[in-house]
Amino acid sequence: MIKKFTGLRLSALSLACLMAMPGIAMANEAREQALEQRINDLEKQLQSLAAEIRAQREAAPVAAAPALPAGKLPIQLTTLTPGSPSGTTVKIGGFIKADFMATKASDGQLADGAVGRALYVPGQTPVGGESSDVDYDAHAKFSRFNIGVDTITDGGDKAGAFVEMDFFGNALGTQVATNTYGVTVRHAYAYWNNWLAGQTWSNFMDTAALPDSVDFIGPTDGVLFVRQSQIRYTSGGFSASLENPETTIIPNGGGGTIQSDRGALPDLTLRYGWKGDWGSFGLGALFRSLDIDRAATATASEISDSEGAFAFTVGGKWVLGKHDDLRYQLTAGDGVSRYIGLGITGDAALSSTGDLDAIGGTAGYVAWRHVYSPKLRSNLIYARSQYDNPIDLTGTGVNESVQSFRINLFYSPMPKLDVGVELMRANRELESGVDGSLTRLQFTTKYSF
Repeated sequence: MIKKFTGLRLSALSLACLMAMPGIAMANEAREQALEQRINDLEKQLQSLAAEIRAQREAAPVAAAPALPAGKLPIQLTTLTPGSPSGTTVKIGGFIKADFMATKASDGQLADGAVGRALYVPGQTPVGGESSDVDYDAHAKFSRFNIGVDTITDGGDKAGAFVEMDFFGNALGTQVATNTYGVTVRHAYAYWNNWLAGQTWSNFMDTAALPDSVDFIGPTDGVLFVRQSQIRYTSGGFSASLENPETTIIPNGGGGTIQSDRGALPDLTLRYGWKGDWGSFGLGALFRSLDIDRAATATASEISDSEGAFAFTVGGKWVLGKHDDLRYQLTAGDGVSRYIGLGITGDAALSSTGDLDAIGGTAGYVAWRHVYSPKLRSNLIYARSQYDNPIDLTGTGVNESVQSFRINLFYSPMPKLDVGVELMRANRELESGVDGSLTRLQFTTKYSF
């Protein structure tokens, strides 16, 4: 009886469990749906909160810039080079330079509008005439402006470009009213890692050895001074370049130099330099092909000839102490005149048969710089070049030597502002022995930016 009752209870319990299972399943499903709904609601709340945070960040005020002087506008906040990759920087520079000169020649007079009225040109020093009166000139044409763009990639590659202009072009107006001059290209080049292509200083030069001077160039008689288009490779202290060729030629019998833009070979230059706390030192070599190629005319026969030329240079800056340094350069070789002193004589002379004869020469300068204080400094500069002209081809009316001595004083009342005065005495002598001298007192003001 008990067993029968127990069996009936187990059967009833089993039946009740079977009847409750659908309800349990439905309850679990409801709970899962409710949980899923809560998760969806939380995701929507998080998205809404994130959107609110972004909106608040975008609406947040930019930190106030430093106060600007009255009437000054802030520098723009966006990039100057929107088309350039990240890591690009832009540099703007230059200076405003005004020159005031009083010049007196002992043996002639500089012509009106001569380049030598704006800066010292050794080959224009008058010779063989009578003493001139003092001529006063003033201009601001050597002021300049430049822009540089440089990029460094995440991989370490470097690339960029540089362009610089001054106002030493042809006169576009007269001194009667406008005094306007054309803009001229000084530098225009691009670079990529070790390579450079474009116009800049010749690789044969050593710009680090150039001394302070009030004159635009300074030791013009003996300095290498050329800007021209080139392809250059630099690695450490070594550099090599292929540069634009141009040959200056003295006609047979003498006269003004003529220019020849002929030949298939560029000028090749090689340079190696060292620098340290002691100063700097460099060696340079120049290899050239001097060429002339002219068709026959009704009055002259055909001329076609080439002549090889080679020159070398040494120079640098020697730090003598805390307040003094010595800058120097010595250049010697054949067919190098175009690179020295703004073309004092020709690279070659032309024979009666149309052959070229390279002209040898030696040039150099030495300059002592002394700093009296952070605001006051001075320079003593001596420069000279001498040439071995074949007078049987050139005659005796060509330049045999030029030289100049100058002393200057610079005062800098504040950084980037220079006021200077310079006294120069120069001399030019022809192969015939006829000579002449030039004395110039020059003032300058220059503000760099």
